[in-house]
Amino acid sequence: MPTTSSNKPYRVGRSKTGLGLFATKPIKKGTRIVRYFGPILDSRIPEHDDIENKYLFELNGRWTIDGSVRKNLARYINHSCRPNAESDVRPRERKVYIRAIKNIEPGDEINYDYGTDYFKAYLKPIGCKCESCEKKRKKLRAEARAERAKVKARAVRKADKTAGKAPAAKKKKLNGKHFGGKVGRSRA
Repeated sequence: MPTTSSNKPYRVGRSKTGLGLFATKPIKKGTRIVRYFGPILDSRIPEHDDIENKYLFELNGRWTIDGSVRKNLARYINHSCRPNAESDVRPRERKVYIRAIKNIEPGDEINYDYGTDYFKAYLKPIGCKCESCEKKRKKLRAEARAERAKVKARAVRKADKTAGKAPAAKKKKLNGKHFGGKVGRSRA
């Protein structure tokens, strides 16, 4: 794992989704945290366009940063649907900076929204594991459990009511009228 000097406001550490980048010092809103870097790929070159990994950061339709190099600590920043940072893309300079959009406290994981294309391709099939989505799923599971408990309680109450009564003879319904006895012609 890459080492970071002590003057950096972040460190690489274990998170719910694997490795993540965590704040070691308070980071104020608007502060540049880290630069996302790596070889610049040109989509017009077939060899560059065929590269496929999870660390590609598209600057525009032509240029992409391959962030898979180990020294690129920004690659450890995970996705969140409610992020505390955002990417500051500078296509003319071919640079990307990760900037805080909230005050980040020491120990907090630094995260940003990866965008809809990445989300659909990589995260949606396995389910987003960010904190806000985990809370949402936990709430939905609790609501489903409560609903199942209500249905079960209703079934138990209904079973208790019918157990106390003897089964009544069913009345036949003919043309909207109930008949208690036999239906048919009377013989004289």
